[in-house]
Amino acid sequence: MTTGTGAGAAKPSMERRLGLLPATALNMANMLGAGPFITLSTLMSALGGPQSMLGWLVALLIALPDGMVWAELGAAMPGSGGTFRYLTEGFGPRRWGRLMGFLFLVQLLVSGPLEIASGYIGFLRYLDYLWPGVVRDGVPTWRGGLVVVALGLGVIALLYRRISNVGRLTVVLWAGVLVTVAGVLVTGAITFDPRVAFDFPADAWRFNWGFAMGLGAAARTGLYDFLGYYDVCYLGDEVKDPGRTIPRSVLTSLVVVAVLYVGVNLAVTGTVPWRTIVPESEHPEALYVVSTFMERAHGPGLARWFTVMVLWTCVGSCFALLLGYSRIPYAAAREGSFLAVFGRLHPTRHFPHVSLLAVGLLAIACAFLRFGVVLDTLIALRIVVQFVGQIGALVLLRRHRPDMQRPYRVWLYPLPLLVAGGGWLFVFGTLPMEVIAFAAGAMLGGVALFLGWARWGRRWPFGDA
Repeated sequence: MTTGTGAGAAKPSMERRLGLLPATALNMANMLGAGPFITLSTLMSALGGPQSMLGWLVALLIALPDGMVWAELGAAMPGSGGTFRYLTEGFGPRRWGRLMGFLFLVQLLVSGPLEIASGYIGFLRYLDYLWPGVVRDGVPTWRGGLVVVALGLGVIALLYRRISNVGRLTVVLWAGVLVTVAGVLVTGAITFDPRVAFDFPADAWRFNWGFAMGLGAAARTGLYDFLGYYDVCYLGDEVKDPGRTIPRSVLTSLVVVAVLYVGVNLAVTGTVPWRTIVPESEHPEALYVVSTFMERAHGPGLARWFTVMVLWTCVGSCFALLLGYSRIPYAAAREGSFLAVFGRLHPTRHFPHVSLLAVGLLAIACAFLRFGVVLDTLIALRIVVQFVGQIGALVLLRRHRPDMQRPYRVWLYPLPLLVAGGGWLFVFGTLPMEVIAFAAGAMLGGVALFLGWARWGRRWPFGDA
């Protein structure tokens, strides 16, 4: 590829360099990053004991059929932007699809940086084990703030390069993540005590309204841990043989990570009594529970070295997240649905550098929020438009575009769509009312912004329908 300033110079374009291994590594690095290492105490607090693991199972039963939805849409429409493209095409690119794509972009500019920021928050929590004082009352101190800024800028710098180099770097980070998970699993196999792991409280299985609300809280924590199985779909323009690579990477990463999560959760809860980390607001060690786990098993020396590996996984997760989310404003700008400046590619390295910088800097700002606020808000915003909306888009595409090439089709259609859709709505209904109200207000605000944007540009519903 050549570039230049003359009239005949070729414009920079994206390169299809991501194969199955780096694509799967990208998804898994995202999923296995900060998630399981920072949410275990949050999960256990949801129902007050090991019964909270039922919420994690509910999350898996939602994520697996939802992964099939992503696999079909990603294989059929392998372009940058992922959900933005699926909603636009599914609901009609000249009418309602414009609104749905715009609403997704609005929520993504909030939920995307929030999800990346959760990795930075996890990094600070474990850094506090090595360097006490970077976190206080769940938020960064001034020292922690400097770390967040340096870390966020460092992740942006790692991604400021060609996609082929990013793919190789992804595999390296992924390898570190696997080593960290392997360390937890091996240690857990040695120290596991079923009496500790299954120490249920007396009223563990009292099924009532409070149990249902707690189950919803546990499920959304589990879903947060699974987020990322679809990350490769945002980079469809940069994936080799996307009709095969995207479905395989999505489903493989989901199954493998689900197995690893079972092992990690049992390893930790079978060694560290849950009563010592629940509620997490009263137990400082809950913020770095895996370090506590390793300290109990091997002593403080090895625990410190292992904490460094956990920090590695947090960086790998943030790296994978920012890589995927930086492609979405770019895709929207290329479709004429966002500011044109976000549609620019780096003239020599051929990646959306403006979008990368914007999303990366927003993520740094979001890292100064409390983790509970981050988790609930990003899950609420994703459910409203993205996850439920994509199910609707797939149904509409099956109905109105039956001749579309579909290298992968959802198995047992439409049953997985009903399971995933019902699960997402259950989780949304158990969110705190103030979070539901915020999500609804954000979407109404997005509709108002869209109407203003459409009227200013004389687009549908005020212009070219």
